[in-house]
Amino acid sequence: MIISRLLLFVVFAAPLACVPSAALAEPGPVEITPSAPIQAHFHYLEDPSGGADLEQIREWPEDEWQLAESGNATLGITSSPYWLRFSVRNDTGENLNMVAELAYSQLDDVTFHLLNEGRVVREFATGDTRPFYPRDIDHPSMLLRFNLEPEQARTLYIRVQTQGSMILPLRLWREHNFFETATREQKLHFFYYGAILVIILINLVVFLKLRERLYLFYALAIAGYLLFFSSIHGYSFQHIYPQFPVVHGRVLLLSMPILALFSVLFCREFLRIKSHSPLLDIAIRAMIYFEIFNLMAALVLSYNVAIKISAISSFFFFSLLFVAGPITWAKGVRAGMFFTIAWTPLTIGVLATGGRAMGFFPDNFMTEYAMQVGSGLEAFILTLALADRLYREREDKIQAQAESLRKEKARHEAYNWLANAMMHDAVTGLPNRNRFERMVNERLQSDPEGHYMVGVCRITRLDEINRTLGLNRSERLLQRIARNMRALASELPVVHSRRDDRGQVEQVYQLSGDSFGLLVDVNRVKDDFKGLDRALKQLSEPVQLDNLAIELHPKFGAATYPAHGSNAALLIRNAHVGMEITPRDNFEVGFYSRRYDIYSESRLTLMSDLRDALQRDETELHYQPKACLASGAITGVEALIRWHHPERGWVYPADFVPLAEETGVITHLTRWAFDRGIRDLSVLLADNPSLTMSINISARDLVSNDLRDLIESTLARYKVPADHLTVELTETAAMDDPEKGWIALEKLAELGVKVAIDDFGSGYSSLSYLKQLPATEIKLDRSLIKDLCTSDSSRVIVQTAINMAHGLGYELVAEGVEDEGTARVLKRIGCDRFQGYWLCHPLPLEPLKRWLSEPHEPLSDK
Repeated sequence: MIISRLLLFVVFAAPLACVPSAALAEPGPVEITPSAPIQAHFHYLEDPSGGADLEQIREWPEDEWQLAESGNATLGITSSPYWLRFSVRNDTGENLNMVAELAYSQLDDVTFHLLNEGRVVREFATGDTRPFYPRDIDHPSMLLRFNLEPEQARTLYIRVQTQGSMILPLRLWREHNFFETATREQKLHFFYYGAILVIILINLVVFLKLRERLYLFYALAIAGYLLFFSSIHGYSFQHIYPQFPVVHGRVLLLSMPILALFSVLFCREFLRIKSHSPLLDIAIRAMIYFEIFNLMAALVLSYNVAIKISAISSFFFFSLLFVAGPITWAKGVRAGMFFTIAWTPLTIGVLATGGRAMGFFPDNFMTEYAMQVGSGLEAFILTLALADRLYREREDKIQAQAESLRKEKARHEAYNWLANAMMHDAVTGLPNRNRFERMVNERLQSDPEGHYMVGVCRITRLDEINRTLGLNRSERLLQRIARNMRALASELPVVHSRRDDRGQVEQVYQLSGDSFGLLVDVNRVKDDFKGLDRALKQLSEPVQLDNLAIELHPKFGAATYPAHGSNAALLIRNAHVGMEITPRDNFEVGFYSRRYDIYSESRLTLMSDLRDALQRDETELHYQPKACLASGAITGVEALIRWHHPERGWVYPADFVPLAEETGVITHLTRWAFDRGIRDLSVLLADNPSLTMSINISARDLVSNDLRDLIESTLARYKVPADHLTVELTETAAMDDPEKGWIALEKLAELGVKVAIDDFGSGYSSLSYLKQLPATEIKLDRSLIKDLCTSDSSRVIVQTAINMAHGLGYELVAEGVEDEGTARVLKRIGCDRFQGYWLCHPLPLEPLKRWLSEPHEPLSDK
């Protein structure tokens, strides 16, 4: 790419490119738009002395600044630094993370100066004469990340200096748009590099096999392209020698004579120029000697001198090879036709790239990567040409091996038949699990951006049926089930299908003796899975066999790609776990959820770690205050567990408390929480004698035989009155075993401990049961009050809950209050107390003591 730019600048176009655009009126800040990238105009200024700093540049006369309205400026080969300036304002009403990009990786020295209200808030220097790291973003372009708050405007000054072409394509991105685009472009680049590398390896293998230097020259020429494009786009600097910018510059210089030298050597061999065009051969040999000199110059001369020699070289190199193909074709040499066709797209790419550099063509994907695309097509066509040459030279040998190949084909077909028999279930004829995994993996690899669902079905009564009816009838039943599944799947276009080697359609697979699977293309689902659900309901109906209606009791599970796994084995495993999860929304299928995956190795390990942490006293309690809405007094605190894992960091209670309940670790956790909480309460009561503390318990704790004894002994040990302790449990936990729960809560009430119903309104309640509980307090779930200020229906629901609670003799506490407006509404409609981030975040003991010692004003009635 740089060859054509340098060539155009040095030979005839640089003066035109350097003509400044007329100074235009200030267009104002860049407007934030949904486009990607955002159109970013800017002003630029040449600093001939090279010594101006930011303050001097800011005082520079406005009429000397030039406007690049398109966001691009091509200023030729110059050693003078240039300053760029633009402003951007956020009128979107939301916080924005932005990326400013100079999308040319060969700029030697780039310094960003970010200003906010005239003050420099950040300076960042980068460039390809500096070590690659650190950079704001791991990307070859010159990038700066910054944020914009709503209504905020920022100004960016950028100082750029380079020994090569001063090409300044400025782009402004929303951060997520940049990463999406960069990811796509990187995939294309590495696809190109992979394809080129494959071509190189193929030709090296052929060279080692045949010992013909033609293939070595071609492999080295293509390697030159690979080296050139990976250097010009900055990827080799980024990934191979990021700490050695000097090496990067020299590698770029070396890549040009390498690709030219071996391209000329390949051309001479491939076209057999010496045998039919003596004059052209003289020119070719002269070009070879010149490129050897160019290679030596790239090693020892200065960058400026070496780059100019490469520019001159590129002119003669492209010109000579452009005419070599047609001359050879005119001589009747078949290779000349291939060479001419192959060189054409590369020539077009060179012209398009040069035209983009000069501003003749728009700056877009095709013009930016035209030379790279052209080189890829040239490599592909010449590879075909070499294959054609190799084919013709080896045609006699291939014909002699034809009989051997036919025999090999017959053996291969016999092997396929045997493998196919091994890939199907002997009873139902359905393809088996190995084939299913292979199909799913191939599909995911061919469409990695797709959205798929692996569904499994298990006939839960098959063992019982087998023992009752015998093996023969059980196999007939399986065959009937398989036919039903095939018929239903064939009517569902969302079920992925493929044909095997015999042309048989495969949609349903047998994963084991009683399990079946299929793959659903979720992107093709248009009816919210209703058609699939109807089919599953049909499968759940009894099957008629020998005048018997047999209930199958099938269970269905599903896991989706990419959310639940990236390969077939993991998706099948998670779909089986999904079968054990209760289906939702009246559907037949249980969907996998990591939250309910009790078989997760990491979650099981987490419980072992939690048990160790409790033994070592590495868990913590933080306390969130509760306040009276009427008086503003702090009436109590709620104890909330916190756990900092040495490897995973802070682990949320939602990630370990449910699993602790399932595995029994909750008993140890509750015992620790009561001991630590009551101990801390004894400390707090010294300065806050009326303070109460709430501690949460689970359904398993509620029916534990030693809950009362645990609480009574702990209160006695720390000399804390029982009426200062409140036990909180959810309404769902209270309903888990109503009779035992009522007895346990009565025992606590007899002890003097208060009882509160937590998260009221989030589950299914039996008011007739709840009113029998010895509770004194109901806590409204945060989901009921989150839109209290904006929703009349929410206000009516909360008002009704408050009136009901007061009517039953309960105090009502609202949790999750995040703003003053919600607190005022709650006070106005009669809520007793509240807690939430607006009042105070959960605090450890010592910060809580300091917070409680501070005055707290009551909420005004405004």
